[in-house]
Amino acid sequence: MLLLKFIFAILLFWDPSEPRDEEFTQIDPILSAIESGSSSDLARYFNPSISLNINGQQGDYSKTQAELVLREFFKKNPPIDFSLIFKSETTSTHRTYVGEYSGGSGRFKVFIKASQIEDSLKVYSLDFVKS
Repeated sequence: MLLLKFIFAILLFWDPSEPRDEEFTQIDPILSAIESGSSSDLARYFNPSISLNINGQQGDYSKTQAELVLREFFKKNPPIDFSLIFKSETTSTHRTYVGEYSGGSGRFKVFIKASQIEDSLKVYSLDFVKS
């Protein structure tokens, strides 16, 4: 009888629709690349084309072009600190993250929009907006 109650309790609190931990950690290498100011590491997670906004200078770039723009941004604003302040991972295909980046010339809000493509997370929109 005790075993039956235990099994019932597990089934009561178990939610099979909950995402696995590995899905939540896919953003970690992207956050690490921003924290370290590595445009090449960050570009590995870009879609072939990406919408990029660096403090109002907005455009659609190829993966390679976006890497060069970010390299220049990180050169002018070397990282001091970066922290994730919001994440929305409610859908299985689209994810949104908001962070705060402190660099050489001030603080920036960072908006990351990514989509789940097969087994990997790909960034399709990235904004750095001065706070």
